[in-house]
Amino acid sequence: MKQNVPVSVIMTKNIIKLNLSDDLTKAEALFKKHNIRHIPVVNEYKIVGLLSYTDLLRVSYADAVDSEEQHVESIVFNMFSVGQVMAKDIIVISPETTIKEAAEILSKNEFHALPVSDNEALVGIVTTTDLIKYLVEQYKEEI
Repeated sequence: MKQNVPVSVIMTKNIIKLNLSDDLTKAEALFKKHNIRHIPVVNEYKIVGLLSYTDLLRVSYADAVDSEEQHVESIVFNMFSVGQVMAKDIIVISPETTIKEAAEILSKNEFHALPVSDNEALVGIVTTTDLIKYLVEQYKEEI
């Protein structure tokens, strides 16, 4: 397996992101439209948090058993802001961070995504799915 490959090789560069001023209804729409599980949150260009689909579900789950589930979700989503629900204590890596280092961070901290920043600007995101795809490619090359 290749050594010292930077995450810039495997990171998602076409980033779907939210602003602190966005609401949770917009976040839910982005999760569903793009079939993703993590959305970086920015203030202008700087990463300030990470919202996961699990975070969103945790907020909306409280009244999910109600027969008017859609109505309840919109009420609950309006009660919270993206800034209140997102993870704020996140680890941000640089494009030069190696894939091995990123995998170690993800496994040690039980995260599933790492925002990638260059000079404080969000330039990508690396997820466990990106790592698995990379690993599968490495096995194909060995055959």
